[in-house]
Amino acid sequence: MLVTALDIVGTFAFALSGGLRAVENRMDVFGVVFLSFVAAVTGGILRDVLIGAVPPAALQSWLYVTIAIVAGLLCFFSYRRILRLARPVAFFDAIGLGLFCVVGTRKALDAGLSPLMAALLGMLTAIGGGLAADVLSARSPMVFRREIYALAALTGALLFALGDSVGVPDLVVAPLGALLATSFRLIALSHDWHLPASNPDR
Repeated sequence: MLVTALDIVGTFAFALSGGLRAVENRMDVFGVVFLSFVAAVTGGILRDVLIGAVPPAALQSWLYVTIAIVAGLLCFFSYRRILRLARPVAFFDAIGLGLFCVVGTRKALDAGLSPLMAALLGMLTAIGGGLAADVLSARSPMVFRREIYALAALTGALLFALGDSVGVPDLVVAPLGALLATSFRLIALSHDWHLPASNPDR
């Protein structure tokens, strides 16, 4: 139940993030809803395919499509209201990042992966939707730039995986892992922290 709840909240957060990106790129209503869906489910689909849980959960249930449609329509018709939140795209994206890194890690652990591999798959779950949304909205993917994004997801996923390996209950370690990833991402944004960039001229 905890994983399902986190999955639903994370899906809605990522769907809002994708929908807001679509509105900023002046897409039509179909494009807004579609980008909401892509941002919400791509990471989970990649995870499920890699652990052999096919067809992926996002394609088996009407719930994820409904969440994406609702979030997309909210962004399309109420963009200005949502925009009143401080840095809304980054805010919702950070929430989705934190929740999905935990959900992905839990499902990977349940599939029998080691804590390290489960954390890596949790990170992939968290960054997959944003990566796909960036590509479809013609932006340079955030994860390939100097932004602290994938690292934040990996940090939260590792905390969850390590806590699980020593027997800490999910009700304790899951919120902590999600909070760590989300906070790390938001703090990095507010303080303009970046990873070192490559320089071909060196």
